[in-house]
Amino acid sequence: MSTFVDKPWGQEIIFTTPDLPYTSKLIFIKAGRRLSLQYHELKTETLTLVNGSARILTGTDKDHLTISLMEPNLGYTIPPQELHRVEAITDATIIEASTPEKGTTVRVEDDYHRPNETK
Repeated sequence: MSTFVDKPWGQEIIFTTPDLPYTSKLIFIKAGRRLSLQYHELKTETLTLVNGSARILTGTDKDHLTISLMEPNLGYTIPPQELHRVEAITDATIIEASTPEKGTTVRVEDDYHRPNETK
């Protein structure tokens, strides 16, 4: 069973059910769009670029983030409390493997003015 979730920057396909001890999803980001600058209270995630071109921003201080061009097939692990954002240069597909969607996702900056999410 897959769940399709439309997002303002593209779409997610969630492959796992909420009762499992992990979450797996495909993230499709449209060229020129970006995810929120955010952090998760509890969730650890690993992001892997499958195709396209994207940048990942990470760090603990929003004014001093590390910006990296994502390399295909390389895992980028984001621990809880670490700021992060993905920006698509071209249409991009990313695999996310993570701990369950628990706690709050805090959006520090969001191009679409969405509130924080609590699961």
